[in-house]
Amino acid sequence: MYKDTNRRSVVKGLSWRVVATSTTTAIVYVFFDRLDLAIAAGMIETVLKVGLYWGHERIWHKIRWGREQIEPFNLWFTGLPLSGKTTIADLVYEKLRLLQVPIERIDSSDVRKLIPDIGYSREDRNRHMQRIGHLIQRLQNNSVSTVASFVSPYRESRKAIRQMVKNNIVVYVKADLETCKKRDYKGVYEKAERGELKNFTGISDVYEEPQHADIVIDTDKLSPEEAADIIVHYVRRHYVK
Repeated sequence: MYKDTNRRSVVKGLSWRVVATSTTTAIVYVFFDRLDLAIAAGMIETVLKVGLYWGHERIWHKIRWGREQIEPFNLWFTGLPLSGKTTIADLVYEKLRLLQVPIERIDSSDVRKLIPDIGYSREDRNRHMQRIGHLIQRLQNNSVSTVASFVSPYRESRKAIRQMVKNNIVVYVKADLETCKKRDYKGVYEKAERGELKNFTGISDVYEEPQHADIVIDTDKLSPEEAADIIVHYVRRHYVK
């Protein structure tokens, strides 16, 4: 979250006083037709009210009444490899940052670079989701929301994430297998079909579609930008007023 520094509050006070002092000076001059009196009144008012304004702002900054805290949330993007999760999640992250939401981006490829020995068996993947859930918990404890994109092919691991974190929003990025293969600029699907990659989701391992996704994005019908707008609209309606 952001808060005004003392310097910012002073500058705000000064900028407002320029407007207010000019108005006071003009009013005094109109009524008394004395420029010296008008200038003196404006200067005295400026000195007094800048200090009063600063103190008034500092007092209200400490008062919690009337403030609404943004509850941290987690946007969980799931879908087949190359379905478009990362592209859409990146766009959503940037749009939410513009709303000054305290938020962090977590992507499977980045995490696997940090922990390269993570396996791809069902047991390994589920254990890995527990780690990610714990990370999101720690961020939420500090009022930081998250945008996370993981294939997360198993229902039990997605259920574990939902139970571990607050305000979990499942975004199912839907794309059929053939569409994902066409987007395969990495050549991973071809490697998986040749048997070079084991436990590859969609080829040698299952992807269990979410049964109760909060948002379903059909990438055959929506562009990444359109999808991001839908997701941000959902977040603004439920969490960021």
